[in-house]
Amino acid sequence: MPYRRQQLVNNEIYHIVLRRIGDDLLFKDIDDYYRGIFSIYEFNTIQPVEIKQRRKVRAKIKASGDPLSVVDTRDPLVETLLFCLMPNHIHLLLRQVKENGITKYMNKFGAGYPTYFKQKYELRDIKYKGYFFQRRFESVHIKTDDQLKIVFVYIHTNPISLIEPNWKEKGVKNPDKVIEFLKHYKWSSYLDYIGKKNFPSVTSREFLSKIIGGEKNCRKFVENWVKYKGKIEEFTEFSLE
Repeated sequence: MPYRRQQLVNNEIYHIVLRRIGDDLLFKDIDDYYRGIFSIYEFNTIQPVEIKQRRKVRAKIKASGDPLSVVDTRDPLVETLLFCLMPNHIHLLLRQVKENGITKYMNKFGAGYPTYFKQKYELRDIKYKGYFFQRRFESVHIKTDDQLKIVFVYIHTNPISLIEPNWKEKGVKNPDKVIEFLKHYKWSSYLDYIGKKNFPSVTSREFLSKIIGGEKNCRKFVENWVKYKGKIEEFTEFSLE
């Protein structure tokens, strides 16, 4: 699918993909994945983000044992509906809530996470002095409830390629194994949607849960697709592959 340049409109929903240049790894270890989740949450604000300060806030929240005891001062740029972190790219489903919010948010992420990554791995080679991500982020406008259901499945089934690399072309070979794998894949919003507390503060789930029909139906919706369809054809319009 070609790169899309489009005007991003407030209160509209977009499937966003951000991919590491050359398909190099974006996340090399568990700490990188946690940093990715942290970044998805913390960069979603109109205010400048000082990571050290935000860590102090998070530590205070954790120490208090009561998330409501500490006021979150973020003023969000977007509403994060879905996410999935893959080894070399990220999928997000975002609703824009501030003018130019998605672009501002992705620019913050696109500057902040690479800074962490380059410092951690001491990437001073000439190869890493240019762009860290492939181009600017890619986006597809999601306009209908049917499209939302499709992208819900598409984003949350992306990790299947980690255990069945050719599933998109050949279909899912072992549905039971895949379903079990997805139920334990930590780096997406799927667990929270099916009622397993994972990163509940990252996403706003009520809207999509209502469309699909609650936690049980979110799980059934994905599992039935894996069992009875399990190919990529119906995703072509929204896949950004």
